[in-house]
Amino acid sequence: MKLKIKRIRDGAVIPKRATAESAGLDLSAHLDGEAVIQPGEIVKIPTGIAIGLETGTVGLVYPRSGLASKYGITLANCVGVIDSDYRGEILVPVTNHSAVPFTIHHGDRIAQLVISPVLLPEVEEAEELDETERGAGGFGSTGREKLS
Repeated sequence: MKLKIKRIRDGAVIPKRATAESAGLDLSAHLDGEAVIQPGEIVKIPTGIAIGLETGTVGLVYPRSGLASKYGITLANCVGVIDSDYRGEILVPVTNHSAVPFTIHHGDRIAQLVISPVLLPEVEEAEELDETERGAGGFGSTGREKLS
């Protein structure tokens, strides 16, 4: 499988894996200067790239664990979904959960892109659903057990 990536802005960084077996491709900021994200603020950071996904795949944009755990910088939407028919610029909605401003510079790695297969089922309305052991039990319905 090949992932086509198009620079739509001069100087955009083509995503790459940090190691050969990294699941995600690092997405980098494409900024004319810097973006200062205030505590509690959400800022859409451009990447300067667009991608061409194959039908039956999805691009999932995840936070970078280091930014989240060290600085409180994560994605406003937790996980971004890029549909296979989208061809526009990838924008990353970054939020600051820390108590201090955080600065993003051009070229900084801000998120990671994972390509995954996706099922595209036909939707069928049903009068009844198959019975299961759990049934309609919701949040916490299976109890809480200590791990040993």
